[in-house]
Amino acid sequence: MFMSKLSTPAVVGVSAVLGAGLALGAGAIGVGSDGDGTTTTVLQQAPVASAANASNDSGPTAREIYERDAPGVVLVQAQVREQGSSGGLFGAPQQDQQGEATGSGFVIDGEGTILTNEHVIDGATKVQVSFSNKKTVDAKVIGQDKSTDVAVLKVDPKGLDLKPVQLGSAKDVQVGDPVLAIGNPYGLDRTLTTGVVSAKQRLIKAPNGFNISNVIQTDASINPGNSGGPLLDGTGRVIGINSQIATSGSGSGSVGIGFAVPIDTVKQILPDLKKNGHANLSYLGVTTMSIPEGLPEQLAPSVKEGAWVQGVSPGSPAAKAGIRAGTATVQLSGASIKIGGDVITEIDGKKIKSADDVVSTVEGKKPGDKVDVKLKRGTKDVDVTVTLGRRPDNATASGSSDQGQSPDDGSGNPFAP
Repeated sequence: MFMSKLSTPAVVGVSAVLGAGLALGAGAIGVGSDGDGTTTTVLQQAPVASAANASNDSGPTAREIYERDAPGVVLVQAQVREQGSSGGLFGAPQQDQQGEATGSGFVIDGEGTILTNEHVIDGATKVQVSFSNKKTVDAKVIGQDKSTDVAVLKVDPKGLDLKPVQLGSAKDVQVGDPVLAIGNPYGLDRTLTTGVVSAKQRLIKAPNGFNISNVIQTDASINPGNSGGPLLDGTGRVIGINSQIATSGSGSGSVGIGFAVPIDTVKQILPDLKKNGHANLSYLGVTTMSIPEGLPEQLAPSVKEGAWVQGVSPGSPAAKAGIRAGTATVQLSGASIKIGGDVITEIDGKKIKSADDVVSTVEGKKPGDKVDVKLKRGTKDVDVTVTLGRRPDNATASGSSDQGQSPDDGSGNPFAP
């Protein structure tokens, strides 16, 4: 399976207009993003929970939640300019093309602040939002962060009669809890789907290559165009921003596996985004993996749990502190694993049992924070103190990215083919 972002690009070129409209159950909808091309998607019915199951016995029904919160959900339309290639007639450069990406967003206060996904508005020359009363207004991007795939928009609230949605928390969410998604899949404005929390603490890849931790997995049907819309709990409070889906190799939309960035992560960076336009995230500078099963004893580390260091970015805080990566490479079930590196077993008193623990622990810190890191180096216990840095703009440039990777395929993505 493949991971896919959920905005709906409609590239307007000289040969075709690929709109986000829907006619008689079929349409040409781009599932990729960032100019990756388009895929013809066959719309299919996805199983959803009944309305009765979308709220607890003492709480509001799905209908009541929708009637209250749907007016706070907006359609986001971003005009983007796609750079022309050099593949024109006789190799001449082609003209830049004007495109449009559509997604979802939601109002969080009466001052006109709107949350959406960063990949919905990335590279936009103009952003507009449409409300349930059919009013469409220009929006300004006041903050964006690729590392969490979050963007903050601002509109002039005068005359809009804004209906903010309530922000909740994903900390106490449990598998099986009812959830609701409201958004604009395939341009179908303010569509409601329901389901449950399928899993917690998933890891997905951000637009800049860093990992996003503590992600909520849901079976509520979400599709291209849902990007940036709210995932609500059974009381109607926002617990996440719908961001990605797992699709089959044909890219056929929802298969009942969707992912939402937890609203707690958004709350953590929201003040920075509103004030400075960017998030101030911490950075250790390592790539790690959970210790896999099946390695011969002579190759495996001396501990059963921890984050096994696979890479250390040159000049990073981890490198300056002397954390070491493996140097020899072995193959396990078709994946390459570097052996001989340090195993991170504890950060600031928190037990590290897996690679994901490193990501979530570092995310909870700020640049400049000093953290005590316990390592297992061979059979020796090693203690180091690391001064965390500021996260680079992208993981590729940093060389390593405080990421966890999967022992199955080395990608960090459990749904990779």
